[in-house]
Amino acid sequence: MTEASRSHLEALANAVTSRKANRTVIAIAGAPGSGKSTFAERLEAFLNTANSGSAAVLPMDGYHFDDGVLIARGLRARKGAPETFDVGGLLHTLGRLKRNEEDEIAVPVFDRGLEISRAGARLIPQSVRYLIVEGNYLLLGSAPWTALHPLYDVTVAVVVPEDVLRQRLTERWRGYGLPPEVVTAKVETNDLPNGRFVMERSLPAEFVVSE
Repeated sequence: MTEASRSHLEALANAVTSRKANRTVIAIAGAPGSGKSTFAERLEAFLNTANSGSAAVLPMDGYHFDDGVLIARGLRARKGAPETFDVGGLLHTLGRLKRNEEDEIAVPVFDRGLEISRAGARLIPQSVRYLIVEGNYLLLGSAPWTALHPLYDVTVAVVVPEDVLRQRLTERWRGYGLPPEVVTAKVETNDLPNGRFVMERSLPAEFVVSE
């Protein structure tokens, strides 16, 4: 971890732990390939080092619509775009988690290797004080995403240059053994356009970091 990354984590952790809420929700948003998932995991580990079991991550990717739904809607090639997520499902679950009235809540996790969401793949217990929700579109300034915003206590944007996004996304898809032409199509016609949309349409965040 670089000194800059550690500084970001410390500043954010101080802001989070200074709040007196029963459960604090930290929203981390950024373009595909920006490093938001990595930053969320680092923040989780950082908070848990100080107070074991106090933090957990809720990835937005678990709320991808199934391929069967996307095919029926003609959206399979756009998987990962804003309209390919169950925002209502995320809103419902995040509301339950924010209230923190249940012993534990099961949440879905997206399996990138299988390209499906696995229901009930992670449990978030009542003892978690800091819930870190991460995903591309969490800070979009348009409906239905704005319905999520009142549930956030702290907001974070992870921002990196487009050339870095292109390199990371290309390496990501190559890692799944996809042919070069498929990798290029995924990056140039879906991932990067989605990334530009995130950068242009998201509302300002309380914290801005780079990974």
